[in-house]
Amino acid sequence: MVGRTLIRGGLVITASDELHADVLIEDGRIAALAASGTPAAEAFAAERTIDATGKYVIPGGVDAHTHMELPFGGTFASDTFETGTRAAAWGGTTTIVDFAVQSVGHSLREGLDAWHAKAEGNCAIDYGFHMIVSDVNQDTLKEMDLLVEEGVTSFKQFMAYPGVFYSDDGQILRAMQRSAENGGLIMMHAENGIAIDVLVEQALARGETDPRYHGEVRKALLEAEATHRAIRLAQVAGAPLYVVHVSAMEAVAELARARDEGLPVFGETCPQYLFLSTDNLAEPDFEGSKYVCSTPLRPKEHQAKLWQGLRTNDLQVVSTDHCPFCFVGQKELGRGDFSKIPNGLPGVENRMDLLHQAVVDGHISRRRWIEIACATPARMFGMYPKKGTIAPGADADIVIYDPHAEQVMSAETHHMNVDYSAYEGKRTTGRVETVLSRGEAVITEREYTGRAGHGVYTPRSTCQYLN
Repeated sequence: MVGRTLIRGGLVITASDELHADVLIEDGRIAALAASGTPAAEAFAAERTIDATGKYVIPGGVDAHTHMELPFGGTFASDTFETGTRAAAWGGTTTIVDFAVQSVGHSLREGLDAWHAKAEGNCAIDYGFHMIVSDVNQDTLKEMDLLVEEGVTSFKQFMAYPGVFYSDDGQILRAMQRSAENGGLIMMHAENGIAIDVLVEQALARGETDPRYHGEVRKALLEAEATHRAIRLAQVAGAPLYVVHVSAMEAVAELARARDEGLPVFGETCPQYLFLSTDNLAEPDFEGSKYVCSTPLRPKEHQAKLWQGLRTNDLQVVSTDHCPFCFVGQKELGRGDFSKIPNGLPGVENRMDLLHQAVVDGHISRRRWIEIACATPARMFGMYPKKGTIAPGADADIVIYDPHAEQVMSAETHHMNVDYSAYEGKRTTGRVETVLSRGEAVITEREYTGRAGHGVYTPRSTCQYLN
């Protein structure tokens, strides 16, 4: 471990402030901040100094929705915890919260232990876990209490994927009632999977097999209906609710209505819904399969409503739902049958840059960028102010960000273990230069200087937006 590190001359941006300040780091934490050029700052002394003049100094990103090594559709997500967390660091993300999976017939503990085994000793950055609950029963409900106590404080349920992860309304209600008691947060994949399966079957019977039909059968109204139902079930249970990967304007409207009623309901969207659309799903020669994810990409007119939701705080978080499958050999499993295309997109490396581009384009402010990508996910999932901000006592998870550098996103230059980029050829302004994780340099002036095993498991407290 290096002794003290000093970051001089940068513009420090947090969710609440922008200040030209020097940042002193000691023992992996932020020891002090002082306005640049003041006597207090001049008095800082350190073994290592990083010159951040002309750059932003921002908290490391917190990506609260990733799926490393996820088994899905007869294959596995192509990023391991090692490759996925390294790519995250390249993109300025210093903490991920991944999803441990309970298989039907097995305990939550078995699922959690399996994910600990995958991640331990392999991660370049810090990580936590949510728990996917696929099998609600009396034993599972008791286990939820134990997991909350040990720092796994959020539980994901699915209204989609019958026969795999699906929970019916009764199972959902029971889990929500339990979370109302134990302080956990239910995360919901809100799509009416039973109805969608009917539409899939009918589309395939009509010979509609191309990737674009994936978007057409997973209708926006069925996302909105499930979102409404999840909100009302949570209201009955007296529980908070976090709706993941919101893609449709009709679903945003349901969240906004619930929040206007004062309900503890939160929403997340992802870069793919802000920057991509059904135009990508319709790309010829099976290229559209690269963009198959659920919830699906929507027509472009939904994007404006998602940006508006982020500005009005009806949506609070942007995560990636990073779940990559290679085009060759994985996405191709669905040639001739869109329902067999593994669902998921790569994106853990792109999120911070895409959201900075949104600042450049005028969709959001700089502070809102940090809020939706760093501070709010850290608060939502019980890691703030250890993660998500730059303040004395916080972990020294810091990114030196060059707001003027230009780059072109491409599979040739990204570090995710996947053979295509969802943003191939996209030009963006802004780029990560140096990344510190707990004071250790993981990326040093565009070189990887991290190591597998530096990242440690991070237990979490309960959602910090709830009284």
